[in-house]
Amino acid sequence: MNQDKMMEFMTIAMKYFPEAKAKMDEAGIEFSMEMMQPFLELFQKVMTEAYELGKEDALKENE
Repeated sequence: MNQDKMMEFMTIAMKYFPEAKAKMDEAGIEFSMEMMQPFLELFQKVMTEAYELGKEDALKENE
């Protein structure tokens, strides 16, 4: 996957960061940007796999 896609995924993650932080605060879990790094790595793995799956499906449909 290229860097442009990764940046798009990170932009999406940052868009929802305030919502995620609010939910963590409601649950009594202190959540900071520093704590977010492991979650961003997991998010990247999920989004990469989802992207590749969608790409495979699109290629199959075009055959």
